[in-house]
Amino acid sequence: MLEKGLPKTVGSFGKAGKAATFSMLFLLSPLVAAKEDPDHELEGVTVTARQSEERAKDVPFAISVVDGGTLADQRLDNVEDALRSVPGVNINSSAGANDSNVYIRGVGSLYQMNMDDNSVALIMDGVTLSPRSISLGTLDVERVEVLKGPQGTLFGGNAEAGAINVVSRRPTRHREGYLRLEGGQDEQWLQEGVISGPLSDQFSGRFALRHATADNWVDNKQTGDPLTDQKDLAFRGSLLWDNHDATTALFIAERQKVEGRTSVLVLRPYGDDPANDLTPGLFDDNEKTMERYSMEINHDLASSRVTSVTAMTRMDLTDPVVYDRDIMEAMYGSPMVAWLKKEADERTYSQDLRIGSLPSSPLFWTTGISVSHSERGYDTTYDSRDPSSAKFRDFTTEQYGLYGEVTYPLFDALKLTAGIRHSWDRKEYDAVYRSSAGVVRDQRDLDDDFTTGRLALTYVLTPSTNLYTQIGRGYNPGGFNDYASQKADSEPYDAATAHSWEVGFKTETERLMLNGSVFLTRVKDAHLIDYDVITWASRAVNADTRSRGAELEGRYRLGRGVSIAGAISYLDAEISDDVTGISGGDVQSGNQVPDVSEWSGYAAIHYDRPLPDNFIGLYAPALNARISYQYVGERPADPQNHFDLDDYGMLDARLGITSGAVELYLWGENLLDETYDLYGYYESSTVTYGAPGRGRTVGAGLSYYF
Repeated sequence: MLEKGLPKTVGSFGKAGKAATFSMLFLLSPLVAAKEDPDHELEGVTVTARQSEERAKDVPFAISVVDGGTLADQRLDNVEDALRSVPGVNINSSAGANDSNVYIRGVGSLYQMNMDDNSVALIMDGVTLSPRSISLGTLDVERVEVLKGPQGTLFGGNAEAGAINVVSRRPTRHREGYLRLEGGQDEQWLQEGVISGPLSDQFSGRFALRHATADNWVDNKQTGDPLTDQKDLAFRGSLLWDNHDATTALFIAERQKVEGRTSVLVLRPYGDDPANDLTPGLFDDNEKTMERYSMEINHDLASSRVTSVTAMTRMDLTDPVVYDRDIMEAMYGSPMVAWLKKEADERTYSQDLRIGSLPSSPLFWTTGISVSHSERGYDTTYDSRDPSSAKFRDFTTEQYGLYGEVTYPLFDALKLTAGIRHSWDRKEYDAVYRSSAGVVRDQRDLDDDFTTGRLALTYVLTPSTNLYTQIGRGYNPGGFNDYASQKADSEPYDAATAHSWEVGFKTETERLMLNGSVFLTRVKDAHLIDYDVITWASRAVNADTRSRGAELEGRYRLGRGVSIAGAISYLDAEISDDVTGISGGDVQSGNQVPDVSEWSGYAAIHYDRPLPDNFIGLYAPALNARISYQYVGERPADPQNHFDLDDYGMLDARLGITSGAVELYLWGENLLDETYDLYGYYESSTVTYGAPGRGRTVGAGLSYYF
């Protein structure tokens, strides 16, 4: 979580035998082998998980952190990729820019109802974003914090499983920057640059730009070419005003446009070269644009800080979903192409005003009010089988919240944390359904208010080790189905509530970081959509779930330039009631939660050491090498548990040589060339489809820091 190149959020890992042996090797062996080496000590981990700077060790719930150095070294170029490296996190993704569903510790929507339906909140620089934006690039990001367990106290609804807190780098009072160039197989090219520094006595600025391209790893059988050419153009500009007294203001403007990152549906089994049989050009207008404009003002009083965060976010999406000839022939016996075109847009205005303790205060507290207004559209048109059919849906959401949290020392070694939030949600739905039968208008509204919070105790066992226990309540609000094609489909669905219990420990010394926890979460009315791919009719249903498990993650610096990291996660997540009469078959109590692997883990070793002077004529040469292995166990593809997605292991490596401020490096991803599923869909006992992940690729890069 700290040093460049050392993976600090250590991801998911294996079946019992594989996982335990491999991760224990990395977690425990250095405790005996290390020698004193003061130049290779870990730094303390600072987070803003509770909207103020704190040591991660002092926060009374589990947090995994991926820092900017790890993001760059492991080529985790978007938030989704970063999350895949975190223990206890699972993602269902069709490889598109708007289709990911995140589970933390087995908690999440069983099948999402709409673009707002997610059990994990996404926050960037204090601004809440749509949970479907985890495709957001990690351009010039300082760290990604994954907050586990209900986080409704500070972030309201859509945080029943946890939250993702993304923190970008701020303008500096000294001049700094970097350039990064990469190229690799599948036409993977990346150009990235950042410059930061003072503009005047009171103003500093920072500007970051990234342009990346890559071929889709699925081909089109009709042409032999990649299905799409993926393009990603992103920038962020930030301006910091500091009056050098008690007030600062940070202005941020950012924009990202992604093209060709389309949803992929491939008939299983994929074969050695996954491909679709499609008419060329169907994905030509696929794109997603995300924008954020925010202003954060901080003013320090004698013993507290007042903070105001004002923001406007915008998203536009055009995303064709196409069933190719192979899938349609397997389903209906006729090699045709079927498609629907999704077009979505969203505008959100938000304001958060709070007052809380200063970062240096021994007593943590914060209280505030938040307001947001969102207007969203989600429209679908269909293929030539029903050319008159189109659905136009508009959603309006207003949210208000009052919240507060305090950590109070009961005794020298015992602290109590209590947090509570009350939220009010109002949602309106306005739709027009067009078909050959005519035009139907649909209007509905929904009002809800709810309370979330947590209660925790932290015991300081030693100066380097804390024990904690926490109970929390989370909430995923009800709403309206994005896929409604008739009035009966748009009946509001129920809210989901989660109750969570957790016990854990956190240790930080000069060389060792080790965190562990056991947990149990029960969810009432988790969301599940009943969707018929033949008629496109849908309805909202609910099912209860229960998840329990344990996690262990750590890092250790052996010295002499060697660092190791590892993690292991065990999850037992099951659906705890019956859901009958839905498309695709009944869901039985005792079925496993889809997309959640029982065992997962991660292990890595990193070596960073100076080379002999004038090595091959280089100035101040050094070697930077890393090898990592991530394991994801098998997991069910759907709530009915029709079939399982196979387990897989990903072996990645990086080897770099630095000379002064320049580094040349080679990288390799999925070196074992594993074929694995990003998701799977059951159509019948003989027909399943999904999205394969990218196979083995290698490349080279150059970085220059100034």
